[in-house]
Amino acid sequence: MGAPSVLPLFLLFACCWAPGGANLSQDGYWQEQDLELGTLAPLDEAISSTVWSSPDMLASQDSQPWTSDETVVAGGTVVLKCQVKDHEDSSLQWSNPAQQTLYFGEKRALRDNRIQLVSSTPHELSISISNVALADEGEYTCSIFTMPVRTAKSLVTVLGIPQKPIITGYKSSLREKETTTLNCQSSGSKPAAQLTWRKGDQELHGEPTRIQEDPNGKTFTVSSSVTFQVTREDDGANIVCSVNHESLKGADRSTSQRIEVLYTPTAMIRPDPPHPREGQKLLLHCEGRGNPVPQQYLWVKEGSEPPLKMAQDSALIFPFLNKSDSGTYGCTAISNMGSYTAYFTLNVNDPSPVPSSYSTYHAIIGGIVAFIVFLLLILLIFLGHYLIRHKGTYLTHEAKGSDDAPDADTAIINAEGGQSGGDDKKEYFI
Repeated sequence: MGAPSVLPLFLLFACCWAPGGANLSQDGYWQEQDLELGTLAPLDEAISSTVWSSPDMLASQDSQPWTSDETVVAGGTVVLKCQVKDHEDSSLQWSNPAQQTLYFGEKRALRDNRIQLVSSTPHELSISISNVALADEGEYTCSIFTMPVRTAKSLVTVLGIPQKPIITGYKSSLREKETTTLNCQSSGSKPAAQLTWRKGDQELHGEPTRIQEDPNGKTFTVSSSVTFQVTREDDGANIVCSVNHESLKGADRSTSQRIEVLYTPTAMIRPDPPHPREGQKLLLHCEGRGNPVPQQYLWVKEGSEPPLKMAQDSALIFPFLNKSDSGTYGCTAISNMGSYTAYFTLNVNDPSPVPSSYSTYHAIIGGIVAFIVFLLLILLIFLGHYLIRHKGTYLTHEAKGSDDAPDADTAIINAEGGQSGGDDKKEYFI
């Protein structure tokens, strides 16, 4: 009898000396289990327990709580939910990464107004943490005080929001075909953000994003640079640096730098009217473009000296065109970036009557009047014809009661009064 009793004592001794205590996991392996209950725990010290589970005890796994990992943006709100199937008449408890008890059942343990109770039932304990800071990141523990104590971990990840990027490196206006380098930097992201460049809708290929840890040891500062050659089409363009980070949830966070490019002028001559004729007034407009815009315009005509005109006004005026004004004209647009000359060949056409709008109006009115007169003539012709055909529409019958008078349905009687040899005269028109 003495020998068999040694084994239980040995097992009890081994359990007591297990470092930090140990539990049997679901798969039958030993695992360490520590618990610090905090201010509302029924025990003043951490409990360490070691249990050897038999197959009949596997049903107690219904008392194992479960939870989930959460990710929250700094400044947001996270909800921690702990659930258990069989509470065994015990309460659930939440504690923070520093093992400070937050809630024991529905009882608050830590005086932090950011932490609020969401739900407390025998099977669930849910709490919320608002205005989450980077310091709140870590593993939160949900415990249930059964025998042994069972716990579940919830890893809370706090995302650091990157600051609005800053662009440096642009100092003054750039000259056409000049190469420039711009730098972009953003701080406060966690994990490290990525930077991208674009010019208008065109993507620019900058250097890979450089990452540097911030002094707080939690967030990062990222930077990038881009180098490109400018053209005159880039004058007034916006160079945009954007920061991409999961905490932004697709929202745009970018900074733009408008650049100015100086380039030589261009010019084009436009006649008004487009097809001038002899005797008309003509204006030749010299339309100059550049940065800076041309300040002076020089007009010349090939084969004639000296220049026709040099002024700030870009138009050359011909008050009354002559055939002798035909020829090739040149306009030189001048700025402090250079000059450009445009040419136009003027051909003065012969004068020809061009119907004015006033004459056209009168022609239309005359056509309408003629049409109305034509309709009136047609009407008069038809009316006269009608009267002629129906000239004898009445009957004068002097010999009343005559037996040979035609029936009223078949004849119209036209009687003309008069005596011829004392006899009555009767005429019938059928």
